[in-house]
Amino acid sequence: MNVHEYQAKQIFAKYGVPTPKGIMVESVADAVKAAEELGGPVWVVKAQIHAGGRGLGGGVKLAKSLEEVEQLANEILGMTLVTHQTTAEGKLVQKLYIEEGADIQSELYLSVVLDRKLEMPLIMASTEGGMNIEDVAANTPEKIITVPVDPTIGFQGFHGRELAFGLGLTDKDEQKNIINFAKKLYTLYMDNDAEMIEINPLVKTGKGEFIALDGKMGFDNSALGRHPEIAAMRDLSEEDPDEVEAAKYGLSYVALDGEIGCMVNGAGLAMGTMDTINYMGGTPANFLDVGGSANAETVAKGFEIILKNPKVKAIFVNIFGGIVRCDRIANGILEATKITDVNVPVIVRLDGTNAPEAAEILKNANIKNIIVGNDLGDGAAKAVAAAKGE
Repeated sequence: MNVHEYQAKQIFAKYGVPTPKGIMVESVADAVKAAEELGGPVWVVKAQIHAGGRGLGGGVKLAKSLEEVEQLANEILGMTLVTHQTTAEGKLVQKLYIEEGADIQSELYLSVVLDRKLEMPLIMASTEGGMNIEDVAANTPEKIITVPVDPTIGFQGFHGRELAFGLGLTDKDEQKNIINFAKKLYTLYMDNDAEMIEINPLVKTGKGEFIALDGKMGFDNSALGRHPEIAAMRDLSEEDPDEVEAAKYGLSYVALDGEIGCMVNGAGLAMGTMDTINYMGGTPANFLDVGGSANAETVAKGFEIILKNPKVKAIFVNIFGGIVRCDRIANGILEATKITDVNVPVIVRLDGTNAPEAAEILKNANIKNIIVGNDLGDGAAKAVAAAKGE
């Protein structure tokens, strides 16, 4: 689960991580009031969406008067912001963060992420703050400092010194400040089951202090049960409505750009199914995992969500019966066709527990647009052919 910048900074404040003062608003009038409350003479008007690259996309601008705050708020609020981390359709800006200006001497990059290979948190830093870290990694990888922190010992002084020396900080006070800053960020990361914290830029002021000018956070969904205060920050308007609806029924759904809808049980099988569809010359329209507790209602809801996509020309149901029996899925498919108007060919491949019984159920149903696939390759090939109208 991701949160907005203003929410990340609320969490930062609880751990003493310095940030500029700011106020979240949802109207132009409130933006001007917020600027008046913060005081001038400089403010930053920031679009609040769940994506990076807002500045390059025109969603972060500097204002030097209240009139400019009003003008910029009017321009940014309600705009569709397209960045390198959004789709081509972009994201609608519904919230703004009005923030006081900062005394910027230099810009750095600092983040805490999970290194899956090392199986521990990794502190990343760079002197190239304000730039896309992906570009820095590709063009000047030597400018990225990585400091893994073993959670069994936690953040220690030597981690901080490695970070400070890597950033080229020679002033003792600045070294002490960055070490304290990184320690607080690591503690925040561990305490809240975060998956990622990114500050870009982290600015050094004229006094040698460090301030999080930006803040991006993502959390482990599976751990939200022990962090109700963070779960309450979830902004459903920033998420795909079909994915949100699917989750209510225990379905894992991700929309893609193809024309063959996929309904599969198990994430690994789903990935294999999509790969096979591509291999056969087709393109998957979605990732949909019905899990191990599929029934007629969830299968029907799966069909309904898949068919909301007008590009879908066929649906490939690929189920391996283990936790859920194949005959149960077969009956679920038949019931689903009664509940939902399935107006495209449905290719069904069922294998595993009670697969022969399932095949008999589908055969006796005598429904014209249900096609049985003998195996994964055969099913994928038939789905591709059906999508092409062959």
